[in-house]
Formats: sequence, structure tokens, C-alpha cells
Amino acid sequence: MASLPRLCLCVLLAAAATSPGRLVPYDLLYADGVRAYFARDWGRAAELLQRALHSYAGLRAARRACRAACRREAAFLGGPPRAGPWEAALFGPVLQRADCLQHCLGSRLGAAPSAHRASLAIRRDFERREPYNYLQVAFFQLKKLDQAVSAAHTFFIANPQHLQMREDIEKYRRMSGVKSDNFRDLEATPHWEAYEAGVQHYDADEYLQAVARLEESLTEALSALEECRALCEGPREDEDEEEEMQPGLYEAIAAHYIQVLKCRQQCVLEIATKPGRISATEDFIPSHLDLLQFAYNQVGNQVLAAECAASYLLFYPMDEPMLEKMKQYHTELGEDTAVTAREVIQHYVQRSLMEKKLIYYAVEHLGESFDDPDLWTPDELIPENLKEKHRALWLEKLSVVVSEYVTSLWTGRSLFSMAGVSTPKLVQLHQPKFKQPFSEGDKERGPLPFEGIAVTMDSHQMNGTQRVVFDRVLTESECKDLLRLTKAAGEAGDGYRARRSPHTPHERFEGLTVLKAMQLAQNGDVDWRDAKLFLQASEKSRKIVESYFTPGKKLHFSFTHLVCRTAIDEEQGGRMDLSHPVHADNCLLDPEGQECWREPPAYVYRDYSGILYLNDDFQGGGLFFTEMDTVTVTAEVRPKCGRLVAFSSGKENPHGVWAVSRGRRCAMALWYTHSREHAEQERVKAEEVMQQRAVEQDRPNGGERQGADHSGRSSSELPVSSGGARPMSWRRKPGSDRTQRPKELRARDEF
Repeated sequence: MASLPRLCLCVLLAAAATSPGRLVPYDLLYADGVRAYFARDWGRAAELLQRALHSYAGLRAARRACRAACRREAAFLGGPPRAGPWEAALFGPVLQRADCLQHCLGSRLGAAPSAHRASLAIRRDFERREPYNYLQVAFFQLKKLDQAVSAAHTFFIANPQHLQMREDIEKYRRMSGVKSDNFRDLEATPHWEAYEAGVQHYDADEYLQAVARLEESLTEALSALEECRALCEGPREDEDEEEEMQPGLYEAIAAHYIQVLKCRQQCVLEIATKPGRISATEDFIPSHLDLLQFAYNQVGNQVLAAECAASYLLFYPMDEPMLEKMKQYHTELGEDTAVTAREVIQHYVQRSLMEKKLIYYAVEHLGESFDDPDLWTPDELIPENLKEKHRALWLEKLSVVVSEYVTSLWTGRSLFSMAGVSTPKLVQLHQPKFKQPFSEGDKERGPLPFEGIAVTMDSHQMNGTQRVVFDRVLTESECKDLLRLTKAAGEAGDGYRARRSPHTPHERFEGLTVLKAMQLAQNGDVDWRDAKLFLQASEKSRKIVESYFTPGKKLHFSFTHLVCRTAIDEEQGGRMDLSHPVHADNCLLDPEGQECWREPPAYVYRDYSGILYLNDDFQGGGLFFTEMDTVTVTAEVRPKCGRLVAFSSGKENPHGVWAVSRGRRCAMALWYTHSREHAEQERVKAEEVMQQRAVEQDRPNGGERQGADHSGRSSSELPVSSGGARPMSWRRKPGSDRTQRPKELRARDEF
């Protein structure tokens, strides 16, 4: 920046004074502002840096506006057949569009558009909000604390790992005269503010407010997407500037056009990535429709709920739970009522598919590469040879086995084999990093509250922190009784808020909550004793986890779910996904940034997690732990009847589940919290139903009302504790009416 001639900037500044429409290039303003900063000319630095930010925003606004205007004024409309030479028909409108853009930008910027082409380094600085880093110091030196705090906060939002700014923010918080509303994000994106507010209302069951903010978020997100797409139509970014052989006319046009298309496709990741984060929120646009569908249904507006459901099905046309909801809406509204997807969503999907088709053609025939940002891209759109290539790479990755030399370094090798806890079979030949024999939280363990339970593997043997495997928590007979309960009562997605995630099209998902089990028993659909065993087995597991990890400190249930996953036989060929991707249970895992953000929509109040397995007569479905990178496996646990694996819910224990490739895997998924106000509401109600049942049985002639009797019942009878939980402000919906709550983004929950 020091090499930029000051004379050039002075001339431009002088010209700007006589031309109110002239916009001084932001890179020149920025360079001069930084020079003033290092010269300790704080007033001039603040002025120039603010003007640079204003110029940067003005340039982007001008480009967006001109490209939108020229799309209308110089539209690419198809002419009549044989209207003239094809080159004139093709390039004539292109030249007119270029002419329109030159005139429009020239009038808005007051200078040739080429004067505003900044270097990549300068553009990166503005994308990272670097000018605010300088501004906060300049404002502080000028005794303008409120502006200094806002600038610092704006920079820190996009750079949360910047240690110096973190210290500065803390200093500002302790200063007298600094108000909480000074901590403003001057670059806040409207759709993220509306989205987070909408999700908060949604979680609080305030559906009218949720609908308003989520609709606002969807509108703003689609608007931001269009603005991002318009900015893709800039100069070509040469990936190899030293390339000696320049492409021909058509190759150059194709390469630049495909670059623009790929940029447009990546815009969905830009709007779905919260400032300061590296990883984007999955399915950002479809998830708005998923949330809105449920919220509109809750406020009684089935017409808009059906519209949102139809719009969602444009992304996932074979999504069974949503298809079921559409059938329900057709029944409620009448078969004669036309239900169509939103026009803006239809346009969004059709345009995206058209672009993907062109990009994949270039990938297949022109040697281009493409990292598709969407999970919903139809499989038939991807070229077969590309699918084969990806499949081969995936199988090669999974087939890499840690060599005997590395395996021999594991001191607990024979114990792993005996316990069913295997060494890494993964992905990278990383030698496992051994922890110290005892880490914090592992120093002392309380006695287990039940006899006969074995601690098969502890944290050290599992190469991690706060992990443990227990065996013989359930008997074979108890496992069979609970499996019978799952077959009699399991409903797809019941009780699970994240309706799609962690679904995979290769498996069928079933789930049962404790309250739903009690309601089914009341109706005579299942045996009371099976439902009671569900309560007892989960309570037994809670006591084991509490006594082992937190003796003397109460653990409450956060959520209890009896879940099964069944491999769909005809869907296993060439399968490359997991049953459940790697995640953490109380924070949003960001493997690229090596961070886990403990903030909503993650279930931040969860402290410990557990899985109580019911069977092992299936293939795959094992639990595995990884490092923060989500690819280096540190331990794997094979399911079997009565095995309980428990661990702390934070970033120290990222975990996932291998694909179930054959059979049906059933387990009890358990989450615990120290927070009394977040204790599981449904469990309290389920225990009340069970207590009411016990009272009815004690009355004269009050024998069993409903439910089949089974001989050979297991003898384990544990008292069902009410847990003393009180109602909480956020509560789960019972699954009896199958009004499933849709997914909350990247807050992965179910095993």
C-alpha cells in the first residue's frame, strides 16, 4: 500500500469535490487511511477509513443496481429462427449488455469502472472487515468511545478468534461511559438477525412471532442471494496467471461463464454462513420452509402451511414425513383446493438446477471442478463418471487401515478386542494421540449404584476425555421387551425436532418418546409393562451416569428417545454417507475453524449424553469418536444388548455413527443436564401417567384396563423417579398427533 502514489489519490479527491456523483476508489482511500493511521494522524485516518468503507459499499451497490437494470434494458431474449447469423444473435445482446453496464457504472461511480478494480489482498481485507480494526484505535485516540466500541465489535463479530480484539472488547466492557447498545454490528446482515429471532420465538412456542421473523428472514436471505449473484459477474479471477497458452475465444468465454455460475452457486453458502463462522448452516433455504410449515400449522393457517410444505418438496420430493403432511393438508383443505409451491421458490430451484446442469457438463467434458454446496441436488443430475470417481475416493478413504505398526502402539489392544471398542479404521494414517492416564473430571469415580454392571472401558482406554463404556446394564430379556415396544409403537420421526437430520435416504428412522409410550399404553396399543420398562431402564442409566461422572451432583433428563434405524436394502449400493454425521451434543461443531460454538440453536444446556444399545444383529451402526477435525477417529464402540456408552456432551467428544448397511439398529438415546429448568417436560408427564396407573391398580376392581400380558417378564423393577422437575419455558411437543417439529440447524442430536 505504501507504493501507491499519493498524487493519484489527491487528484481523485480533488475531482470528487467538483463532482458529487464521483465515487473515489475504496482501495486508494484505504491505503491513505492506513498511512495516516501509522502516522498517528487519528482524525484523518478515521475520516479516510470511513470513506473507504462507504466507497466499498457504494461500489457494490452500484454494481448490483446496474446489473439488475441492464438485465431489464438489455435482456437476452431469443430472436425468431433464422433471424440472422448466429454470432450476431448470440453476441449482439452481450455487447449491448456490456455497453449498458459501462454507462450505468460510469454515471454512478463518476469515473471509469476499471479505476475501482482493487487487488485481491485489499478485497480480502474488506471482506474480513479489517478497516474496522484500524478505525476502533483511531476513534479511541479521538476519545470517541461509542464509535470505537461499535467499530471493535463489528470487527470482532467477523473475527472471533482475534485474541487482541477479544482483550480490547473486554477492556471496553469495563470502561465507564460505555453502554451495552454501543456494541453494535455495523455490518449486520438483516436475514441473520431475523432468522435468529425467529428461531428463538419458535423454540419458545411463540409461533405467530416466529412466522413473522422467519418470513422476514427468508425474504432478506433471498434478496441477499440475488445481490451476491450479481456481484459474481465481475472480472475473471485467473487461477493460473502464469499460464503461457491463452485460451481461444470460446474456451475463454466458457471458462469465465462457468466461473460465474460456480460463484452464483456458492452464494447460498455465503448467506448461510454467520459472520465469524467458517462452516455454513446446512439447507438454509429449505429449512426456513420446514420451520414455517410447522409454525403455520400450529397457528391454524393450513393454507400457508401447505404452501410451505409444497415448496419444501421442491428440494426433497421424496421426503416421506413431508409427503405425509401434504396428504394431511389435502384432507383438511379438501381435495379441490389447489396447493402450489411459492413462485419465488419455484424460480430459485429451476434456476439452480439449470446452472448445475451446465456446470456438471463442464465438469464432465471441459475438465472443470465443482464442489456442490447443496444437499438437495438430484442424484440423476450428477454425471455417472463423477459419481464413480467420488465413490472410488470414498471407498479408498474408508479402506485405509491403520498399519500393524501403529496398532501395536495401542497398549490396550487386547482390551479393545474384548470390549468391542476398536482402534481407528479411518481415513488418515494419524498415530492416535494418547491422553494422560487421568484427565480432569476422570480423577475419581463414585461407586456404581447397581451390582453386576461392568466398566468395560474408561476414558484413557478410549483415548479421550470423559468417555466410558458399561456392560450388562440390561438383560437379554429386557432388551427383547424393549425391542417389542419399538416394533409395536415406533413411528417415523416421532418426538424428534430435527425432522430430516440426521435422516439418510438409505435408512428408515423410527422413534418413541417416553410420553408417547405411556399414551400408547393408556390406549391399549402396547403393554403397560413394556412402557414402564422404558422409564425404568432410562432411569437406571441416568443413575449410573450420574454416579460415575458427577457423584453428589444431580443430573436431570434433557431428552429420552427410543430410536431404531433400518437399512433400506435397495438403497445400499454405492452408499457413501454416515448414519449420523460427526457432531457434538451441546455446541455447533466447526471442524475447519477447530472450534465448537456453544450457542443456540445447539442444546447448550446439555452436559452428558448416553446410548443404551438393545441389539447387535445388524451390520454397521457403530458409534465412533473423533478429534475436532471430524476425520481422525480415536475410538469406536460396537453395539450390543445392555451396553451403555456415556460421555460429556461438549467439544471434547465429537462423535458420529457409521452407516447401518443391513438390518435394524435400536438404542435408547439419552441426554442429561445439570440445569433443573431444562429438565425433560415430557418425562414428568409420563411419570405422572405411570403414577396414575399405579393408583388405579391399587383401587378395588382396578386391575389392568388394557394391554396384553406377556409371560417370561424380566424381573428388573426399578423405582421411577419423578426427578422433581418443574415445567420449563421451552417444551417438546408430544408425538401423539405426529406434528413433528422440523430441524434446527446443525444442532445434531439423535444417535
